[in-house]
Amino acid sequence: MRDIQPWLALLALALVSAVLTWLARRYALRRQLLDHPGERRSHHVATPRGGGIAIVVTALVGLAAGALLYPAAAAHLAMFAAGLVLVAGIGWWDDHRPLPAVRRLLVHMLASALLAGLVWQATGNALQAVLLFLVATALVNLWNFMDGINGIAGGYALVGALSLAAVMPMPFALLAVVVAAGCLGFLPFNFPRARIFMGDVGSGALGYLMAALAGLASVVTSIHWLALLIPLSAFIVDAGFTLSSRMLSGQRWMEPHTQHVYQRAVKAGWSHTQVTGVYILLGLVGAAVLALSVRLAPLQQAGLALAWGALLACLWAVMRVRLRNY
Repeated sequence: MRDIQPWLALLALALVSAVLTWLARRYALRRQLLDHPGERRSHHVATPRGGGIAIVVTALVGLAAGALLYPAAAAHLAMFAAGLVLVAGIGWWDDHRPLPAVRRLLVHMLASALLAGLVWQATGNALQAVLLFLVATALVNLWNFMDGINGIAGGYALVGALSLAAVMPMPFALLAVVVAAGCLGFLPFNFPRARIFMGDVGSGALGYLMAALAGLASVVTSIHWLALLIPLSAFIVDAGFTLSSRMLSGQRWMEPHTQHVYQRAVKAGWSHTQVTGVYILLGLVGAAVLALSVRLAPLQQAGLALAWGALLACLWAVMRVRLRNY
C-alpha cells in the first residue's frame, strides 16, 4: 500500500477533482453564485464561481489517505489540514457573502501560524518558521490577486507543485502530487474556456498549499528556502511589485483592480490563453532552474534565486512600461 505510484495517485485524484468541480458548478448555478463582467474584471460573460472547493476537498482526501498510510505523521497532517480548512472556509464564506479584508487577513495569518508552528517543531529554527509565516500569508493573498483570467492560478500552481515534488523525496513528494492532482482535475473546467471560476475558496487555498509545499521542502531537503520559491516567482513578482506600486502611489491596494501585468496584457488584446501560456512557460523555466540549483551549495542556490527574481523584475518593469496605457 505504501509503494504508491505518484502518477497513478495523480490521475486518480485528478478524476476526483474533476467530478467535484462539475458538482461545484451545478451548485453555483443553482445558488446563482456568479461573477458578472465589469470594469475591474477580465471576463465578458457571467460565470459561476467557487469551483476551487474541488481542489480543497481533493487535498483533504489526499491528506486523510496520508494519515492512514503514515500514522506517525497523522498529527502533523491534521494541523496542515486545519490551516487549509481555515483559509478555504473564509474564502467559501467570502464567495457567498463578501467579508471585510481585515477579517480575511486575520484568518490567513492564523493558518500561516499553524504552518510556521509545524516547521518550528520540525527544525527548532525560529527564523525559518517566521519566514514561512510571512511567505504563507503573502502567497494566500497573492494567489487570490493573480486569479483573474482563465487557467492562470490553477495552471501555475500545477507547474509549481510538480516542480517541488521533483526535488522532494518520497513519501513527502506525494503531498505535492495531491495538490497537482486537484489542479489537474479543475483546469478542464477553467481553461481555455472558463465554465467556472476558482473563487476565493480556491485561490487562497492554493496560495496556502504552495507555501506549505515550499515549507515542507525546506525541512526535508537541504535546498535553500529562496531557491524553493523560484517556481513561484512570476506570481510573487507580478503581484508584489504591482501592489507595491499601488501603495506608493497612495491607491487603496486591497481593492479589486486590473493593473497587474497579466491583466494589462489582456486589456492590450492578448487572449487569456496566450497570457496564461506565458506564465506557465515562466513556471516551467523556473522549475528547470530549481532542478539545476539542487547541485549547488546553499549560498549559490540563494544567489541563483535572487538572480532569477531580478530577471523577472526587469521583465515586469519592461512590460509595465510597454503596457502603461492599458
